[in-house]
Amino acid sequence: MNRLRILVLAPDTNPESITGPLLSFRQAEALARLHDVTLVIRSKGEDAVRRAQGPFRAIEVVRMPLVERGYSWSFRRIFKSNYRSQALTAFGYPLSIAFEWHAWRQLRRRILGGEFDVVLRLLPIVSVLPSPFAFFLRNGPIPFVIGPLNGGLPWPPGFSQADNQKEWVSGLRNLYRFLPFARATYDNAAAIVAGSSQTYAEFAQHREKLFFLPENGVTRSLCCDTVRDPERNRRLELIFAGSLVPYKACDLALRAAAPLLRSDLAHFAVLGDGPERGRLEQLTRSLGIEKAVSFCGPLSHAEAMQRMRSADVLLFPSVREFGGAVVFEALAVGAVPLVADFGGPGDIVNPQVGYKVPLINESDMVSRMEKILTSLAQNRDCLEPLRQQGMSYALERLTWDGKAQTLTAILRWVLRQGPKPSLPPPKELCSN
Repeated sequence: MNRLRILVLAPDTNPESITGPLLSFRQAEALARLHDVTLVIRSKGEDAVRRAQGPFRAIEVVRMPLVERGYSWSFRRIFKSNYRSQALTAFGYPLSIAFEWHAWRQLRRRILGGEFDVVLRLLPIVSVLPSPFAFFLRNGPIPFVIGPLNGGLPWPPGFSQADNQKEWVSGLRNLYRFLPFARATYDNAAAIVAGSSQTYAEFAQHREKLFFLPENGVTRSLCCDTVRDPERNRRLELIFAGSLVPYKACDLALRAAAPLLRSDLAHFAVLGDGPERGRLEQLTRSLGIEKAVSFCGPLSHAEAMQRMRSADVLLFPSVREFGGAVVFEALAVGAVPLVADFGGPGDIVNPQVGYKVPLINESDMVSRMEKILTSLAQNRDCLEPLRQQGMSYALERLTWDGKAQTLTAILRWVLRQGPKPSLPPPKELCSN
């Protein structure tokens, strides 16, 4: 079948960064292995993108020196370089609009001249930042597709890990619907790809053109199919990987694992660093488990994956996680995930590959995780089937190449070159 000519909008993509910029590069790169992709970026990530030597047909750089200098100064001085600030997302609206306006002016003649088949906006990931391109293309000549989108996940009540994390600006989130281009973005999009059940529900009125595809992914090379011989007397190897910040809830994981750790039935490796590390180290001492817990600090990705491959269970009870890339990686390398049934991890983990516990309150969550871990320590034979099913699941559904195939099916449907893809809905809708 013919290769599509795709114009991909991903202003902040960066293969040397983390989270959204890295995810968007991996997805664009996978698409470029299948199609002729022209990647449109800001000048900030140009050097890193060119160093990566991705298989792109072309890289178009949009340069806005005055706008970018103003944004960079504000990011450093006003937001103290805090990428997690919700207010920063709102502040990014003018930059996002300016980028697409400049990109349209730069590429308009080529678009109208028939050089591209479709426009796909990968970044920004958040659903509150609209796209002028959808308005510009409302009458053609080519369709506009947006996603995977994420955002809007609420802070769960009843958890100290969420206290003081919610910012005042989150109460104004729904006002984005009144911003210029907001309504036009989703009314004029030929397809909307939601990256989470929360976002899927937010755009339910567009059900006829709405698809669910997780924003995260893994490289095919990460997936492995090794079989472990269960050693019945060996300790259960537990692992946590992520920033040591309150909402990641590593403290709940330590409390749940404490009975096994005190009995020398398990060992717990904590990968990552952050402001909570001191408090977590004190917690291990108060629980009497400090000898069974290793705080490994920040590791390279290769080192982290090596440790993950030797782990039996990934404990990741984050109480507010949009994507949960570490859960994808755990599945790929054979660590069975035990996660909170909320956000990205709750969307991905199912009973055939791992465990998830509801967010009711802290004590209930600890009790449920403790029960699961105790059962696994007593019956290690059930780990291997979960491992194998998880690795197969990751290889078939969660790799960037697999996701590129799914995006291709959506784009071909938009272009009337194929049937509408029949994709599994998010977990909240599966039981309805």
